[in-house]
Parts: sequence; C-alpha cells; structure tokens
Amino acid sequence: MARYSIEISRTAEKQLKKVRRDDQRRIIEAILSLADDPHPMGSRKLMGYDDVFRIRVGQYRVLYSVSGKKLIVIVLKIGNRKDAYRAFS
Repeated sequence: MARYSIEISRTAEKQLKKVRRDDQRRIIEAILSLADDPHPMGSRKLMGYDDVFRIRVGQYRVLYSVSGKKLIVIVLKIGNRKDAYRAFS
C-alpha cells in the first residue's frame, strides 16, 4: 500500500503550538500514522462534508481531509474536543 503524504495547514500548526508538550507528541504521532492508514480504527467522517474526517487523541481532535487520487492527507484543524468543531463550518 502506498504511503500518503501529510500536509498541515497553518491554522493547525498554530493550534498545535498552543498544546502542552506531552500532548503535542501524542498528536504528532497520530498525524504521522495517518500516512500509512488515513482511515484508522476510530476515525469518523464529519457530517455535511464529503472528505473531512476526525480522529481522537485524548482530549483533542484532529480534523483532516483525504485526497485519494493524490495520496495526500491535509490536517485542517487541531483543538480541544469542546471547541474543535466550532467555527469549522
């Protein structure tokens, strides 16, 4: 199976920098694992979107889009579960 390349949006980068160090490491590991399997067990498709998914990493959510034709995973947003979906629409 081909590996997907990972792209992180500027918004997600800024949000990741605001997270505590130990949580950052767990989130980065989860993001890097998306290169091998963009739809891991526990990932969910967001309602109302064709290609946007989320994974849970403790209290945080990683929202990402998968482009199958180009083999790219684009990380759109990283945030605490209580406000990760807010202002995403």
